Amino acid sequence: MLPFSPFSPPLSSVQPPARANTSLSLLNPDGLYDPRPNGYSHVAVVEGPARIVYVSGQGGEDAAGGLAPDFPRQVARAMQNLRIALKAAGADVGDVAKLTVLVVDHSHDRLRTFGAALREMWGDKPVPACTLIPVPRLALDNMLFEIEATAVLPG
Repeated sequence: MLPFSPFSPPLSSVQPPARANTSLSLLNPDGLYDPRPNGYSHVAVVEGPARIVYVSGQGGEDAAGGLAPDFPRQVARAMQNLRIALKAAGADVGDVAKLTVLVVDHSHDRLRTFGAALREMWGDKPVPACTLIPVPRLALDNMLFEIEATAVLPG
């Protein structure tokens, strides 16, 4: 092992050589607000034997970032945003394998509102596996609902 030299770059600045990951695409589709200032992308697509699409948590924001004022409208807009994100990756609700839902001040009324929106969006298609997590708050002030999805498509 070579001794430390004051002329060596600090360990934190040593980066492995960059390589393009042709199996991964990150998307921010038109129709959704620009999430880059908040440090994430709306959709991640993994190509391989199966094509896996990860959609980050979608809330009740419009394309300009305006948040719907109440829970039912936030759920409706979040579901619309989820469909936009899936479509950008070439997927639809029938391709979704797993949902994770976060609800502020969870109640049976809120569960019924979400359940109705889920049935409306999925129709007669099988509904994916889903985990609902009650939370005290979400990323934005007045945000009450968030839904993320993992979809699987043929490779």
